[in-house]
Amino acid sequence: MQIRPYQGADEPALLDVWRRAMTHDRINETAFRTLVLLDPNFNAENMPVAVVDGRVVGFLLCITRQVPYFLQGMDDSEAWITAFGVHPDYRGRGIGGALFETITNKLRGEGRRLVDISPYVPNYFVPGVDTDAYPETIRFLTERQGFETLYHAISMGADLSGFQVPPEIQARIDRAEVEEGLTIRPITAADIPDLMPFLVEHFGWDWFRFAQSYLLSYFGDSPHQICFLIAREKDEVVGFCQQRNERFGPFGVRPDRRNRGIGRMLLFKCLEIMSAKHVFFAYFLWTDEDAARLYSLAGFKRRREFAVMRKNL
Repeated sequence: MQIRPYQGADEPALLDVWRRAMTHDRINETAFRTLVLLDPNFNAENMPVAVVDGRVVGFLLCITRQVPYFLQGMDDSEAWITAFGVHPDYRGRGIGGALFETITNKLRGEGRRLVDISPYVPNYFVPGVDTDAYPETIRFLTERQGFETLYHAISMGADLSGFQVPPEIQARIDRAEVEEGLTIRPITAADIPDLMPFLVEHFGWDWFRFAQSYLLSYFGDSPHQICFLIAREKDEVVGFCQQRNERFGPFGVRPDRRNRGIGRMLLFKCLEIMSAKHVFFAYFLWTDEDAARLYSLAGFKRRREFAVMRKNL
């Protein structure tokens, strides 16, 4: 067995291993090229492959920042593992352990202190390791590689066929405008100068990046694919909600305006607009237990649960 950095000609064999090993998270060539190879932080040295008899039979994709992430900087102490696997025919030979040893030794040599699986932004595939789909992977990471579970991320989805805003929610929306000066409406260009610093201040640079991506399409050539709502109270932005095709969110409310039902109003109005556009399913990849209760009120059900994991180097 040889462990070496990824090479361009490895793509077909690596994707074959990916599809056979990560059976619930397969990707195609387009996703691999745009989300991995063209990621500005991609470094072939950080994607070792295992080769047996000239054949790629295992891989590990690790990311370290090569360029700053907006004003968040370089995250010099951190690294992220976003995908890995060994061909089923070659398991039990120590290949997975060799790949992890290779990358952890490299990270230690660079002075990294933490490696996570796998909340890397912007180009993660899933939040962590699916606890139902890959129980043997959880055991491998905890018992043999020293990873610990930080928390669980919940993925949910909702059938929007015939979706209706409950009367009590619609009544709350109507009262809010009259009694509180709170409006929930589609974004306009005039909202952008207030929205973007609001996102950075209250939610961080990744949410800024996510919203920016949607708005580039919304104000560009694909507005029909996107819903982007703004909640304003007396001319101040206090919340927002976004959707592209079937993917819902993220959405959020300013911390000092929470517990007033604004998030619930944004959620239901966005789902209503999605249904009216004949988008009959909504999903998202990541929330926690508290937010899951809110989503369940709108008909969302659990789809998957992921363990977000960390190892101190």
